[in-house]
Amino acid sequence: MESFSFEAIGTQWHITTEVPVDTAVRSEVAALVEQYDAALSRFRPDSAVTTLGHSGGTAILPGYAAPLLDLFDSLERLTQGRLNPLVGGSLEQLGYGPGYPLRPLGPPAAAPGWTSTVSWQRQEAVETVALTLNQPATVDVGAAGKGQLVDLVWELLTARGYAAVVVDAGSDMRHSGPESLRVALEHPYDPGAAIGVLDLQDGALCASAANRRSWGEGLHHVLDASTGRPVDAVAATWVLAADAMTADGLATALFITDPALLAAEFSFEYVRMFSDGRAQFSNAMAGVLFS
Repeated sequence: MESFSFEAIGTQWHITTEVPVDTAVRSEVAALVEQYDAALSRFRPDSAVTTLGHSGGTAILPGYAAPLLDLFDSLERLTQGRLNPLVGGSLEQLGYGPGYPLRPLGPPAAAPGWTSTVSWQRQEAVETVALTLNQPATVDVGAAGKGQLVDLVWELLTARGYAAVVVDAGSDMRHSGPESLRVALEHPYDPGAAIGVLDLQDGALCASAANRRSWGEGLHHVLDASTGRPVDAVAATWVLAADAMTADGLATALFITDPALLAAEFSFEYVRMFSDGRAQFSNAMAGVLFS
């Protein structure tokens, strides 16, 4: 197997294929990542979502924004507004914003209502999406966006003829190929230890942990959007699903809602570890955890 690495959207990427990825395809991957970042990163002053944050109105996004917004619509509804992509302003209020000041600007602030603020429309003829905010608000796609970008890179590589592919972007990965990939589930309180090991094949595994992006006492990147406060009952989650966008979104949602509510509409397997060390998991994951 051959691999190459790069840094993008704040994390290290590792791409493994059965034969080396040629220079032209690597350039395509880089262009795709740049396009995604320019459209959807709230950390870039020139991005489409940053413009919406300043003035509201309408931004034209690439067509792949449609399935991402569909997913957010579902997760916002299933979590009763506790997962809401307008949480970007709440994160910035706590210090997690452009330039990473990592100092709270004030007390926690709830996000604006998703359905009352946002509307969007597919423009299929030109493969774009018109996203409209009726007031300035900061969109943060971090709940599922990195997973979607993993999918988009994986789809590009498989479309170019690479059959055995692993796209690994930090805690989010997607695999295809005849041989499974052995993956450790990192302990959220000890990066040098694991709580279990699983074999990933022809699917996606995404993880989220409160310790991944923390910057102060009780401050981390997973918020309850209805209050603007960091979640404290769950320490880490892992989700297996067919694609990384779905797995990433569900891994975030598991911090703030019951797995049974999500299972009513999504097919996935999961582990979630609570802050007191207890673990909850789906039946298929029972053999994954160490005793």
